[in-house]
Amino acid sequence: MALFALFGPPAITLLLFLIGVFPYALWVTRKKPSRKARLAAVGSAAALAAYGAGTFYGLAYANPLDLCATRTANGDYVDTGRDYSLESATVHHFPPSVTCHWSSGYSTNDGAFWTTPLLYAGLACATVCFTLILIDRSKRRRAPRGNALDA
Repeated sequence: MALFALFGPPAITLLLFLIGVFPYALWVTRKKPSRKARLAAVGSAAALAAYGAGTFYGLAYANPLDLCATRTANGDYVDTGRDYSLESATVHHFPPSVTCHWSSGYSTNDGAFWTTPLLYAGLACATVCFTLILIDRSKRRRAPRGNALDA
């Protein structure tokens, strides 16, 4: 596995977070959003960054076989340290990962181990916070606005 394939996804995730920090800081200082809105934004950003890194890792490569094995001089893909050859690789879009199928009959899931938990944690946080925001807004709409009926 290339050194860039190992350190690329964390670097891309960090870059995506840093790109998002400036607009987030402007939004928080100017609009003063609620804690639920801020957590919804952070959860969405975490999910997007994890998906971006996972997609970059497994799907942006021209040949996902390069993620699974090393290529020999005669063009075959083999497992480093073993005598198994790579038969195929399956790319999954959600959650982003690559499954490597070997001649011995076993399959391995290749991908950054942290992208899937971060993706699901971000989605869960964003979903819960957006739901709470919608519940609060619907309660405010139903609440009576004044004492017009008391006259």
